[in-house]
Amino acid sequence: MKTTIAIIISVLIVGGAILFLGNSKQPHEENLNNVSIVDGKQIIEIKAKGGYSPERSVAKAGIPTILRFKTEGSFDCSALVRIPSLDVYTVLPNSGSKDIDLGKPKEGVLSGSCGMGMYPFQINFGN
Repeated sequence: MKTTIAIIISVLIVGGAILFLGNSKQPHEENLNNVSIVDGKQIIEIKAKGGYSPERSVAKAGIPTILRFKTEGSFDCSALVRIPSLDVYTVLPNSGSKDIDLGKPKEGVLSGSCGMGMYPFQINFGN
């Protein structure tokens, strides 16, 4: 009987820890008001530190667009941005911001990642 109770308690503790740790990650941060229009240009702001936040953004196609990376003490591989389809491979400052001019993007998904490919991000351009 004591063994059975100990097993049940152990299962509850382990199960609770798994549920807690599984939910401690933030859900995909989609469309968190990180896109704005300033002086006729669309600005997409993405924070870079231990990955990219938000990982997914939604923006309008066909208007002049700036992709702005903001960093604050970023010393990991997210400080190196790759966007293969645009032949972009650039180093971000450890703290500050860096703009990448995307021109007037067409409809579709623009994908990028850190230098090692571990931290991806996407921008869905639509109408």
